[in-house]
Amino acid sequence: MVELRPLGVRCNIQCQYCYQNPQRDAGNYADDYDLEQMKAAIALEGGPFALFGGEPLLVPIKDLEQLWAWGLARFGHNALQTNGTLITEDHVRMFKQYNVSVGISVDGPGELNDVRWHGTIEKTRESTEKAEQAISRLCQEGRPPSLIVTLHRVNASPQRLPQLYTWMSELEAMGIRSVRLHLLESENEVVRTKYALSIRENIAVLLGLLELQRSLPLLTFDLFTEMRLMLKGEDQNTSCVWNACDPYTTEAVRGVEGHGQRSNCGRTNKDGIDFGKGNVPGFERYIALYQTPQQYGGCSGCRFFLMCKGHCPGTAIDGDWRNRTEHCEVWKAIYTRLEADLLAEGQGTLSLSSQREYLERALIDSWSQGRTGVLPR
Repeated sequence: MVELRPLGVRCNIQCQYCYQNPQRDAGNYADDYDLEQMKAAIALEGGPFALFGGEPLLVPIKDLEQLWAWGLARFGHNALQTNGTLITEDHVRMFKQYNVSVGISVDGPGELNDVRWHGTIEKTRESTEKAEQAISRLCQEGRPPSLIVTLHRVNASPQRLPQLYTWMSELEAMGIRSVRLHLLESENEVVRTKYALSIRENIAVLLGLLELQRSLPLLTFDLFTEMRLMLKGEDQNTSCVWNACDPYTTEAVRGVEGHGQRSNCGRTNKDGIDFGKGNVPGFERYIALYQTPQQYGGCSGCRFFLMCKGHCPGTAIDGDWRNRTEHCEVWKAIYTRLEADLLAEGQGTLSLSSQREYLERALIDSWSQGRTGVLPR
């Protein structure tokens, strides 16, 4: 999927934890765009595309309509990731007319969404209500959005968890079928101290949501689905965080900016610089992590390396993509629980397979030869 960012990281709200904030702090905003240059770049990438930001609905209606009409004619469908606060009846009309799959990033109702700041607490709550109304409206139209929910101290602290669980049940009843859960990516120590959950709290939240999943048969937390698939060696349809992302080429994110320039996923732009996309992927991070002792930021000896691979470089220890994720202990705990669940169901896992070390070496060999590694079959 191509991520189209006509206005780069420009946004109408100020999420306090946003991984794009270093780019905003550095003044790396986009002021304009060229529709034809963007279309040409998408065509070169091979499409289809998803409108992304910042906040892509800052693009005027007439230009959105041109892009989506072209996308429908060329690819048969369109996609959008938005914070949901700017959705109008015109947008809803276009979503239906141009077959736009909508994703909304929101962390909960009311106070649970306060970290998605909009200048004042009153304006923030008003914007959250607009996002909630948009979710309800799309469900009523038979086009339920998927959601991205980031877990942090404001929506998933022990005091707020009951509200979060209730909201998830309400979403299922409303018609929502897919929720992607994110752990907080902390861009600096201030964000981490103020908003990040502890390792123990993150584990408790995820295990609680895993248990809640059992009572919500129509709602899927795709995080747990993907982790189970990885344990079984079925990585074909899993997301980038489990699949050895190279921060300089980000295979899963082929970005196109407002004047057709290529870009990467911004999660490793810790210095506020959007580096140009490399032409050849490198897997040095994963080769090194496999051999580096865990006490030095590596993954050596971890039985979940085949599944996790050090996770997303954007969440690496100390903001240094060469290290494994700072959420390592959380993912180990969840993989351990899912591993036990699979064993109880009579299914095997790669993590406990007698072939695990052979498969690890095969993956390392593939990366050493510059090839994207998939789990050998």
